[in-house]
Amino acid sequence: MTRLPVPAIALFLLFAACASPPPPLASGPFAVVDHLQAVSGVARGTRVRWGGTVVATTPRAAETCFEIVAHPLDRTGRPYATDTTAGRFIACAAGFFDPAVYRLDREVTVVGTVAEAEEGRIGEFPYRYPKLTASTVYLWPERHAEYGPTWYPDPFWTPSYYGPWYPWPRSYYR
Repeated sequence: MTRLPVPAIALFLLFAACASPPPPLASGPFAVVDHLQAVSGVARGTRVRWGGTVVATTPRAAETCFEIVAHPLDRTGRPYATDTTAGRFIACAAGFFDPAVYRLDREVTVVGTVAEAEEGRIGEFPYRYPKLTASTVYLWPERHAEYGPTWYPDPFWTPSYYGPWYPWPRSYYR
């Protein structure tokens, strides 16, 4: 009876180690700040981890700014591929990030501090963007659709094709 917990704990630790965030995204505690708090200025200077899909990448003289549609993050920090959004935000990081790589619809996760909100437009609609001063911008690998096999079994094959008792009794298939 005392031997059961040791294998169970070992199995739990093995599975728990499989889904961890990438090292740049795992550092430190992050505050839960919504977009309304960030725009109002209440959360200025708070360290957060936000993510979503890139709408625009704008290189400037000393930094690159990303306009991102925010999506909820999973436990590894990757944005969910969903239509649920909390709005848009702007994240600016020091250095040059190539707009050809950080292009439309790429998933990113940003770690940074909340800065002063920025006024902008989405089409003709005036929009107030929450702004992050990013310390880390993590570009996720593209998701690929998983398809079934390209072959299909013979339509005339049945479980009794090899005989009535191979490899199990015939009643197994009924």
